[in-house]
Amino acid sequence: MLKISFIVVALLLGALLIFAATKPDSFRIERSTTIAAPPEKVFAFINDMRQFNAWNPFAKIDPQGVITYDAVTAGVGGAYTWLGEKSGAGRMQISESVTPKRVSAKLDFTKPFEAHNLVDFTIEPQGSGVNVTWAMHGPMPYINRLMTIFFDMDKTVGKDFENGLNNLKSLAEKV
Repeated sequence: MLKISFIVVALLLGALLIFAATKPDSFRIERSTTIAAPPEKVFAFINDMRQFNAWNPFAKIDPQGVITYDAVTAGVGGAYTWLGEKSGAGRMQISESVTPKRVSAKLDFTKPFEAHNLVDFTIEPQGSGVNVTWAMHGPMPYINRLMTIFFDMDKTVGKDFENGLNNLKSLAEKV
């Protein structure tokens, strides 16, 4: 009986590992919101890392964490690093800035795990305001594909993106 149980567990584990291998080798998480503010005002909150962290929900995860800004904080090259017990460690640096339409950045995590992703913010006129989209995309190594069987990254990180966009909306819509 013990031998049969072992075989069943081994088969289930093998099936799980094979299933993980069939998952996509890249990911994309994206959320959008409409903001009743001029594109230039919204752009300023995204294009400067100091202003970005005024609404970035990930900067608030770890109140004891340390954020260090580079000499350049806005536009191409603008960057900051973070280190915290809850937030881990990493760096974000603006790689493209098109006023007032788009900001793209490299997002590098070093703790609790290493990951290298890209972040894109697009600002599109919509009526008297703008539609803002926050997207993150990058490679999905095998271990991450295995983890996504038990953990829905889109739902978890997507909620943080939604909270951040709501924070941005509140700031940008203030008179």
